[in-house]
Amino acid sequence: MNEPRVENEPEFRVRARYTDTTVTVYQAYRPGIGGPAARSGRFPSAWKRERMTWIKPSFLWMMYRCGWGTKEGQETVLAIDITREGFEWALRHACLSHYVPALHPDQAAWKRELARSPARVQWDPERDLHHNPLPYRSLQLGLAGEAAARYADEWIVGIEDVTPLATEIHALVRAGERERAGGLLPEERPYPVADEVLAHLRA
Repeated sequence: MNEPRVENEPEFRVRARYTDTTVTVYQAYRPGIGGPAARSGRFPSAWKRERMTWIKPSFLWMMYRCGWGTKEGQETVLAIDITREGFEWALRHACLSHYVPALHPDQAAWKRELARSPARVQWDPERDLHHNPLPYRSLQLGLAGEAAARYADEWIVGIEDVTPLATEIHALVRAGERERAGGLLPEERPYPVADEVLAHLRA
């Protein structure tokens, strides 16, 4: 079963589906954006690059966020393969989305860092198949400005519409077929990112 494991999992760790060169992140959009993106491998002109866009390496957290693709405006679930170089660039240039006294000299310093950072990080509780929170966190990576432009124009290697997978797993969960549902989840492993890259992002 590919459902997240609880035992001995550190609170802050990046887990993802990845290869030697790419990492998979998830987003959900209305069909007018998600459909063309999946067909062409690029976001259409309706996708607003001036807005912050949030990418999520956790399939189950994406399912929690979009309600298995049933929420309005999030009906098309995309699995987006991006370069590992791009993903790690975003982490290195990110700031936590909230103030942490142990990591920032004061709140004003954090606000200055937030204003100049093209990416930001949130750690939200990971979810199980029933959307219950787990005792460790899932990375959410927000991209704006330079980071959003690099994401759209340079980092994306491929885009797949995984809405049918989300629908199938959701149906199995609702039918009480937890083991079968878990077996269909994308395999997400601890992502090998250097400690110094995450040191300023562990809340």
